[in-house]
Amino acid sequence: MASAIFKSSLTKKFWMALTGIFLISFLVVHCAINATIFFNDGGKTFNVWAHFMGTNIIIRTMEIVLFAGLLLHVIDGLILYFQNRKARPVKYAYEKSSASSTWYSRSMALLGTLILLFLILHMYHFWFKTRITHLDVTNHVMMIDGLEYENLYAQMQLVFSNLIVVIVYVLGCISLFWHLLHGFKSAFQSLGFNHLKYKNAIAFVGDAFSVIIPAIFAAMPLAFYLKFIQ
Repeated sequence: MASAIFKSSLTKKFWMALTGIFLISFLVVHCAINATIFFNDGGKTFNVWAHFMGTNIIIRTMEIVLFAGLLLHVIDGLILYFQNRKARPVKYAYEKSSASSTWYSRSMALLGTLILLFLILHMYHFWFKTRITHLDVTNHVMMIDGLEYENLYAQMQLVFSNLIVVIVYVLGCISLFWHLLHGFKSAFQSLGFNHLKYKNAIAFVGDAFSVIIPAIFAAMPLAFYLKFIQ
């Protein structure tokens, strides 16, 4: 009985929603800290906050939880996708799928996979360079108020000086936009927050979040490449 419950699509949707909301909360924190580059102070504020995120034991522990949550979210999504495909292997000859759903709601597995590939590239450029190897820049250290900080800001300048990388990052943010557009509202619905009282509010917040967060993330590589910030 217990095995059947954990294998059910409803249970998988619940865990998808729970891990999705956890990842949404991470996006808010990550976006807020990264957005400090727009202070245009040579990276001082950003490097201080990046140092805090990289050295705080609670944050470092949450990194592990986040990575586990991300893997669970992706695996759960792919299992659900293939379960749905198996349940309905042949499409109806005259099916009008757009009549009841949007293309991005039907393409969550594809969008999620694209985002995962983008995240692997992102982790290679920054997480891997700070945790495993060393930064690519010669000025890898910045002195702020007499203290030494790893110069992740200079790493961002270097990475986003490459137009191809900038394009890939922007495309990743566009994929994130479409994924969130359906995923945000779907997560709350799967957790039972679909009452008429707050359904419209969740839809509004979800749409706004889906636009604002990816737009800020996309603006970062563009700002560096176009030298709007130095």
